[in-house]
Amino acid sequence: MPYEVKVEGRFAAAHALRGYGGSCERLHGHSFNVVVVAEAAGLDEIGMALDFRELDARLSGVLDVMDHQNLNELAAFSDRNATAENIASFVYEQLAPKLEPLGAKLRRVTVEESPKYAASFVPDV
Repeated sequence: MPYEVKVEGRFAAAHALRGYGGSCERLHGHSFNVVVVAEAAGLDEIGMALDFRELDARLSGVLDVMDHQNLNELAAFSDRNATAENIASFVYEQLAPKLEPLGAKLRRVTVEESPKYAASFVPDV
């Protein structure tokens, strides 16, 4: 698919990494930045692959579930740590089906805990 569209979203949340054995095992928080990249095969009649606002609205709906929460208390992270990697895969799991009706596929989700640390989920093609 030749066109990619990228949007970013943010949410603030706390988490504790169970079994980590270091300071991150204690409850702490981040202002997470989430970058998603979707792709589409072609352009619509006005020359858009995917409306930024449509992608942004759907991403915001997913991030709102985590915003100002203790991620460890959410069902999605009851059996897996709320690491950047697992948050990225959770966002993918929730967002990808929401893009299919728009004729787009989600290709990458990157979760940044800080400007220095990030992890991405890229599905198998």
